[in-house]
Amino acid sequence: MVQSYLKYEHAKTFGLVTSTASNVVWAADEADPAALSRSRGAGKAIVGADEEVLCWNLKKGELLSSWKDAKCGAEVTAIARSRADPDIYAVGYDDGSIRIWDSRIILQSRLSEPWFTFNGHKSSITTLAFDGSGLQLASGAKDTDIILWDLLGGEQRVKLRGHKNQVTGLRFIQPQDTEAAQINDEADGLVNGAKTESERPGFLLTTSKDALIKLWDLSAQHCIETHVAQSNGECWALGISRDGDGCITAGNDGELRFWAIDRIGLGQVAAIVEQDPERRYLHSRGAIYRQGKDRTLGIHFRDGYIAAHGSDKAVEIWRIRSTAEVEKALARKKKRRREKAQKDLEAGKANDHVVDDETDETVATADISEFIISYVVVTTTGKVRSVDWAGSREGKSFQILVATTNNQLEVYDIPTRQKEKKSKSDEPPDYNRTYAVDLPGHRTDVRSVSLSSDDRMLASTSNGSLKIWNVRSKNCLRTLECGYALCTSFLPGDRIVIVGNRNGELELFDIASAALIDTVKAHDGPVWTLHVHPDGRSVVTGSADKSAKFWNFEIVQEEIPGTRRTTPRLKLVHTRTLKVNDDILSIRFSPDSRLLALSLLDNTVKVFFIDSLKLFLNLYGHKLPVLNLDISFDSKLIVTCSADKNVRIWGLDFGDCHKAFFAHQDSIMQVAFVPHNQDGNGHHFFSASKDRMIKYWDGDKFEQIQKLSGHHGEVWAMAVSRVGDFVVTASHDKSIRVWEQTDEQIFLEEEREREIEEMYEKTLTTSLEQEDGTGDDRAEAVDASKQTAETLMAGERIAEALDIGMEDLALMEEWRAQKALQPNTAPPRRHLIFMAHNISAEPLSAEQYVLNVIEKIQAAALQDALLVLTLEKVTALFTFISIWADRQWNMPLTCKVLFFMLKIHHRQIVSSKTMRPMLDDIRVKLRSSLKQQKDQMGLNLAALRIVEGRVKEKGTKNFVDEDVWREEEQRGKVGKKRAFVNVA
Repeated sequence: MVQSYLKYEHAKTFGLVTSTASNVVWAADEADPAALSRSRGAGKAIVGADEEVLCWNLKKGELLSSWKDAKCGAEVTAIARSRADPDIYAVGYDDGSIRIWDSRIILQSRLSEPWFTFNGHKSSITTLAFDGSGLQLASGAKDTDIILWDLLGGEQRVKLRGHKNQVTGLRFIQPQDTEAAQINDEADGLVNGAKTESERPGFLLTTSKDALIKLWDLSAQHCIETHVAQSNGECWALGISRDGDGCITAGNDGELRFWAIDRIGLGQVAAIVEQDPERRYLHSRGAIYRQGKDRTLGIHFRDGYIAAHGSDKAVEIWRIRSTAEVEKALARKKKRRREKAQKDLEAGKANDHVVDDETDETVATADISEFIISYVVVTTTGKVRSVDWAGSREGKSFQILVATTNNQLEVYDIPTRQKEKKSKSDEPPDYNRTYAVDLPGHRTDVRSVSLSSDDRMLASTSNGSLKIWNVRSKNCLRTLECGYALCTSFLPGDRIVIVGNRNGELELFDIASAALIDTVKAHDGPVWTLHVHPDGRSVVTGSADKSAKFWNFEIVQEEIPGTRRTTPRLKLVHTRTLKVNDDILSIRFSPDSRLLALSLLDNTVKVFFIDSLKLFLNLYGHKLPVLNLDISFDSKLIVTCSADKNVRIWGLDFGDCHKAFFAHQDSIMQVAFVPHNQDGNGHHFFSASKDRMIKYWDGDKFEQIQKLSGHHGEVWAMAVSRVGDFVVTASHDKSIRVWEQTDEQIFLEEEREREIEEMYEKTLTTSLEQEDGTGDDRAEAVDASKQTAETLMAGERIAEALDIGMEDLALMEEWRAQKALQPNTAPPRRHLIFMAHNISAEPLSAEQYVLNVIEKIQAAALQDALLVLTLEKVTALFTFISIWADRQWNMPLTCKVLFFMLKIHHRQIVSSKTMRPMLDDIRVKLRSSLKQQKDQMGLNLAALRIVEGRVKEKGTKNFVDEDVWREEEQRGKVGKKRAFVNVA
């Protein structure tokens, strides 16, 4: 009989506020207009947290919602918000996919499903940008490509290629029309319904690590201008002003280069047939430098202010001077030059300094430093990862939202410059931190985790903090300050937590009072490990000072200062010391309280008797230090893991090595047995490694049962529940994950087959990715396509449906011919699919079945799925397209499929004698169907115009101006007795 195992699955994630891979986006609170007028909230922050997108309430520090696609495990790398519809967000992932989310639907229905999923990039998404209408999205990635996506149709438009390194910035630019162009547009709009300004394709501005800034004409799908953006290396950020007349590119050494954009000239590009190759629309206006000399990672414009930041603990705010201020500053400079020249003239140096008023600077020729002045430098508590402007109201201050690399969000309030207050000393304004989201996570990596005896609470430690969590609700119950914690454990009763730190100290914390009870200087080196005795009366600690110390728990009566009363207090009493030859990295009691196992830095494991502390076993075999060990529930097996990436299973009776196997791709940090044998899994154990994987093993059969992937950083710590129904892991990505046991059974052979299938699909999709040309031979604009496992399966479904449909068409045609000769001929036995899908008690037709299959495919994946079809299948598809066009079934989809197949297989179709007559037939039917739909749309449009006119008539009222009427009546005018004003 084949043995089955129960499957572990990822259940919940907590401890992560924001990840370092994604940017932060501020959004206003969801509130009705009445509530909004009374209270002004701090808003909410949309951040990436590993594979999830979290929405935080900045004022309360609460998690409002989380967006996660169950099909995607890649890390979030970019977030963009639509200006046209503030509830629509585009989220880019590390695997090159993009998902469109509607936050309003998620908050109302609590369903976490994206609207669209786009696959076109081959590597991680770096930047996203919506256009002004919110109907078009641009994405840039590390694969150097830029893809435009149509959000209305849910499909890709074009892929732009020209950069030689990862894309770092994307911004849409809407050209500014001249008066003549506007008049012509209005005239054309009255006659033909010309496109409005928001509907034109516009232009796209992009920057890359190749130090280039490019301007793309989206209507022609061509790069019309290229400049070197930075003078000292890569270009890392792009920011554009609100009006679109200027932009900033940022690179290394704190350099910020300013560019002026000729939007009027861009508005004339479409009207010019032969463009001047010397014409430039981007003009460099100079550069300024930040105080920080590291590379600039973000630039953000606000009305009158600019925010920029690097990777240090500072956000620099600049103020944009008005034209009047610049003129005053230039006048002061001019005055100082004249005074200096006058002094030089009096000193006899008139020939050396001649003042020429004609060469004086004007506002148009002034240096950029005259317009941009430093306002304030905001110092944050952690290194800045991303910044966004917070708050939409204008007042005496403005706010910035900062996401830091140490897992927290901060909101800073900065006062604006008051015009009425004139002071000679330009001191920077005082800012303050108003809100912060920092309690739900650690500032640094979690180094150890420990579960309480009832598995309800979890203790996690890091450098400087100890946090107590409710495992079920994911809430942080307590946050306590401690040293650089390396190990932790709950003491019996679950009221006290003991922590061993880097300074060799043991700290005792009372959870109920959230207070430090006692600090004991236990060792001369870091306390790497500790373990509570199975009887709960003592604890053993292992340190880098080459000693293991035993401590008893004793209750002593301490006097309360100022009184004669005493209070009981827990004390650690040192009883014994065990000296060894090297640093102790891990220590464990055997469950039967007979043996003590230690792993040392010298690659060995030593086993001692607890009562006499005599050496029992010496385990050799690992080639690098043994980082962790654990003993099974029956004290018969000991499992060890090492930095040599191997796991070894030993017998505790004779110390023989049962099995040694290569377990992970990196150092294995921790191993842990299931602490009971209720389901016969007492010899099953887990291993956690720096390769971001957790693996579940059978210690008797020496087989890998399951592989748990989900962490996006090295896994540092792990704890198995007392019952064994869940496992908790902590990682370098600052997340704490819970993996729960399910009722689903898994078999080893099936798991191996599934892993092989995943590997095959990954290599298959990679092999299908073809690069069109290399170097200068690459086309600048190509179709954006990417084959995935989903598109391949969709293509196979279409091919299968075409085979079944063609077979059914021939069968039904033959039956109709026989029925015409013999009316009593029985219907044929059709495919089971048609018999199963009954519509109004009639079997499903072949053409309807094929159309249903194509309609179920997402619009973004349809073209990639059609690429799978062979030319033979294209002939069958054209047969059904002819039927759909004749019956006017889903004409947009029919035309889309037809035109795409013509584009792909044009040469083969034209040269085929059988397909050309089919095309003529489709052309006639399609033209007739489209003409009917056009007439119907025209009729509906005319009816809507009539309804619009009637609505306007009902909305027009006549008002009498009483004052004018009385004045005219007094003057004796007999004509108009009342003055009427038409107000629509």
